[in-house]
Amino acid sequence: VGHCHPDIVKAAHEQNQLLNTNSRYLHDNLVDYAERLSKTLPEKLCIFYFLNSGSEANDLALRLARQYTKHEDVIVLDHAYHGHLTSLIDISPYKFRNLEGQKEWVHVAPVPDTYRGLYKEDHENSATAYADEVKSIIEHAHERGRKIAAFFAESLPSVGGQIIPPAGYFQKVAEHVHKAGGVFIADEIQVGFGRVGKHFWAFQLQGEDFIPDIVTMGKPIGNGHPLACVATTKEIAEAFAATGIEYFNTFGGNPVSCAIGLAVLDVIEKEHLQAHATEVGNFLMKILKEQQIKHPIIGDVRGCGLFIGVDLIKDQAE
Repeated sequence: VGHCHPDIVKAAHEQNQLLNTNSRYLHDNLVDYAERLSKTLPEKLCIFYFLNSGSEANDLALRLARQYTKHEDVIVLDHAYHGHLTSLIDISPYKFRNLEGQKEWVHVAPVPDTYRGLYKEDHENSATAYADEVKSIIEHAHERGRKIAAFFAESLPSVGGQIIPPAGYFQKVAEHVHKAGGVFIADEIQVGFGRVGKHFWAFQLQGEDFIPDIVTMGKPIGNGHPLACVATTKEIAEAFAATGIEYFNTFGGNPVSCAIGLAVLDVIEKEHLQAHATEVGNFLMKILKEQQIKHPIIGDVRGCGLFIGVDLIKDQAE
């Protein structure tokens, strides 16, 4: 949306002058914002929890998955980063490999990278091959008496190298994970809100037949204001509520945050920012590919909208 966008500044200022309470108190902005956000998502993702940060959102997603499935284990992609809370460092190979290492309940699947990964672009079906790696992890976990609560992945792995998973990969993974009694969590914290251009959510790049069980949001949701969200299904939310320990967040979903969230959605729509991401992204990809022809150090140029990766290499053959 852009630094200090006047519409965002105005929405925050106006709501700050009227009322800013903690979220023990009901306010229309919360309901209005949830309704508005729901229009961008598949119908089954209809329950919203508002929080202050992406890390809070991912931590809650983990709790929801475990409560719903009654399982503990999580499958993540290699090199992933999901946040800075203790629970998220544990499912972030990018971090835990330099700290205390991998916990027993964490399973690391290969990144579905068709440039550097196990199965390259020339593989007959890289989506199935990478999904089969997840299936194999599930089977080995079951042999050890472990049970899978969730497959947790960014819709487009960012820290792992700006990776575009092959189409159909998530559908196949979801099939294996659901069969094991787990849920699929799509982390849209860095890649959601129209960044990929042609879709509002990056998970939609996989096709209309794919819907995650839980979606987490952060960063662009509030244009720099502390705001985050978890969207999930009624079934998962009801299982969570059944514990009797309600979810409460003092400032998550307060009137000012929700006014800002609404203003962000307005700007994205009014200024055609998805089309802008597509147009600028296509232009950037075009000139990067022109550079790739000239410079052997550029091994790969990949991306969608304004999510773009350039792979620098030492040797074309290797």
